[in-house]
Amino acid sequence: MSVVVGYSPSAQGDAALAAAAREALRGGDGLVVASHAYHDPETGRAVATADVVREALAATGLEQLPELRVVTGEELEVGEFLLQVVTDAAARMLVIGLRRKSRIGKLNLGASARRVVLESPCPVLAVKQADATAA
Repeated sequence: MSVVVGYSPSAQGDAALAAAAREALRGGDGLVVASHAYHDPETGRAVATADVVREALAATGLEQLPELRVVTGEELEVGEFLLQVVTDAAARMLVIGLRRKSRIGKLNLGASARRVVLESPCPVLAVKQADATAA
């Protein structure tokens, strides 16, 4: 079995990656990192490479995984892409990162997050980015 995580280099992506790595280590599972194309302000359209993912994992201290695989995509809508990766990997869990929102905004998940929560064949863990003010 495996744990799939939706990842892009961002605060919420890093939080999701760390949570997914902890979950994979706890269960002795492989980690499948699903990186959909995103807009990088410096380089334009990009996807997180295996090297970028390994660096992010090293920063968490959770890089000792039984298996690590990075899957990239940009043809499908992000929600559809994540659901496809979950199905292909026969995942036991999907981890996604969510942006912090206002009190009113918390009532409304983004369209992609809502889709994966409702349509995923496995449990979905949604994590928020770490609070920079908490210490």
